[in-house]
Amino acid sequence: MTKYAFLYGALAGFIVCGVITIGLTMGDRDGATGSVWFGYLIMLIGLSLIFMGVKRYRDVEQGGVIGFGRAFLLGLAIAVVAGIAYVITWEIYLALTGGDFIDGYIAGLIEAERAAGVTGAALEARIAEFEAMRESYANPVFRLPITFLEIFPVGLVVSLVSAAILRKPEALPARD
Repeated sequence: MTKYAFLYGALAGFIVCGVITIGLTMGDRDGATGSVWFGYLIMLIGLSLIFMGVKRYRDVEQGGVIGFGRAFLLGLAIAVVAGIAYVITWEIYLALTGGDFIDGYIAGLIEAERAAGVTGAALEARIAEFEAMRESYANPVFRLPITFLEIFPVGLVVSLVSAAILRKPEALPARD
């Protein structure tokens, strides 16, 4: 089971990290690469390897039968490996760019507040919140789990759905 977790988790992590890294380095030319929805769509596509890994494990190692619990645990293990790859990739990206992501992110948040018509003391209060966020983000003890929690919930959902479907031997049976 460990072999499948590492293999499919690494592949899922490679897909997610590769596409997101390309998007970050290419810049936001058409608006799609900077979209939160686009990022989560890429995560969902990459983490679909959870389904493939659980199915492969069921068909090859378990003779076409797997219980919900075992399927769910394998899915979670794949999601954890992909999440760790995502965190490592993000830390490498931050190191290579001098950690300036948070500066651009906060500038965008401030601009969004201004565009929404927030001014005066209310704007200053929001800016103070954003500055506190900048300080927290500089601390790896805060940043690493937050980064992991960007991708893991998607993996959790895919694991649940995969386990629910693949626990039934008649769901997508192995070909002879």
